[in-house]
Amino acid sequence: MSADHFSAVAGQYAAFRPDYPPALFDWLASLVQQHELAWDCGAGSGQATVPLAERFAHVVATDISTAQLGGAPALPNVTYRIAPAEDGGLPDASCDLVTVAQAMHWFNLPQFYAEVQRVLKPQGAFVAWGYNRLLVQDAKIQTAVDRFYRETVGPYWPPERVIVESGYRDLPFPFARLTTPSFSLEKNWPLEHLTGYLRSWSAVARYQAANGHDPVALLAQELAALWPQGQSLAIEWPLFVHAGKMD
Repeated sequence: MSADHFSAVAGQYAAFRPDYPPALFDWLASLVQQHELAWDCGAGSGQATVPLAERFAHVVATDISTAQLGGAPALPNVTYRIAPAEDGGLPDASCDLVTVAQAMHWFNLPQFYAEVQRVLKPQGAFVAWGYNRLLVQDAKIQTAVDRFYRETVGPYWPPERVIVESGYRDLPFPFARLTTPSFSLEKNWPLEHLTGYLRSWSAVARYQAANGHDPVALLAQELAALWPQGQSLAIEWPLFVHAGKMD
């Protein structure tokens, strides 16, 4: 069963998590001939749901977190549903596309894959993607953020985090694999947005619950001394993408 690690930071997640590049969704749409229904599983606050809804007639977006889905925008062709990844409640052979954005490491994979195989149409596509640590254009800021990731909140990452760090390379994948282009998230952020993003990490929420104070506050002071005053810096997250089709 999927675990809920993000209800406590749902507001931060909706406000500060980066959205994905349009080229990714154009490519997703190109994988299937029909564009009637897409299932966005582990949808969170809709970072992938919204661009899918621009390309598919209907999208069902599921998550186990009421707080997360509560931050997703209402759209006429999107149905939001509280449901685990392993039991999405969709009819057999109903989906042209199933997507998972930055969430598959939380799932019970054998049960989830069985559910995907049940709901996909013949020749339907399944695509899971995610991103690892951010890359900041300033070397000193990068060093400080990396130290925060490893040392300050490192002990508070759930064990599933190592799956993300490996880019899902060691996970089973029971679909006929497709060649995937390279994609990355690229943003220009002021310091305040970066610190907001860091507060959306599950490890930060776990640290704060255990210690009673915000670990980002001290880092923010350190970064303020390094950050070019009044400027935004380029930040990048290379995506890893795993795609396949039903026979």
